[in-house]
Amino acid sequence: MDFGFLDQLWVARIPLLKGLGVSISISLLSIVAGTVLGIFVGLALVYAYRPVQWLVRGYTDFIRGTPVLVLVLASYYVLSTVGIDLGPFQAGVLALAVFCSSHVGELVRGALQAIPKGQTEAAKAIGLTFPQTFAYVLGPQALRQALPAWVNTAAEMVKASTLLSIIGVGELLLRTQEVISRTFMSLEFYFFAGFLYFVINYGIERFGRYVERKTAVPS
Repeated sequence: MDFGFLDQLWVARIPLLKGLGVSISISLLSIVAGTVLGIFVGLALVYAYRPVQWLVRGYTDFIRGTPVLVLVLASYYVLSTVGIDLGPFQAGVLALAVFCSSHVGELVRGALQAIPKGQTEAAKAIGLTFPQTFAYVLGPQALRQALPAWVNTAAEMVKASTLLSIIGVGELLLRTQEVISRTFMSLEFYFFAGFLYFVINYGIERFGRYVERKTAVPS
């Protein structure tokens, strides 16, 4: 990085910061919404009636087998043909949240099925309702098991947010490409954008380790 790059970086600081903010917002919204929906997907895969399990299984298999780019394009272009008009930002968040939910649902399913059934029966025996059983018995144990894989899924959502530039979302990659088209410093600015994505994912990793420490069972 020479001083010429630093000068151009200073000139482009506002659009790059705005793009970074959009990327963080998209990632945060899609991870939170996808995680919440994924918890219900995982619960349905384990505890719902058989027909509901079949429907949810079809949903997870279809979404997990569909490229994220196809989901993004479908959310933006296909939904508009049936009267659901979403802006690029909303369509992108929807696509990433749906994709995230399918993966989180599988994580929750695996974590719940790894818990001995005797714990659920014991909770019923002392009069706990299912929401109480999940909140106090199943949920904390499932969280500890699913957390490492959830961190990987969250990081994938950050990287997948770069695909939203194709529908015109002004996230970090699109803003970087706009700056490169003006400065022709492709290597420097792509490297800088990669560094910013690394910082975001590193923050997610540190957050996951913090939660892991807080939920760890004392030895």
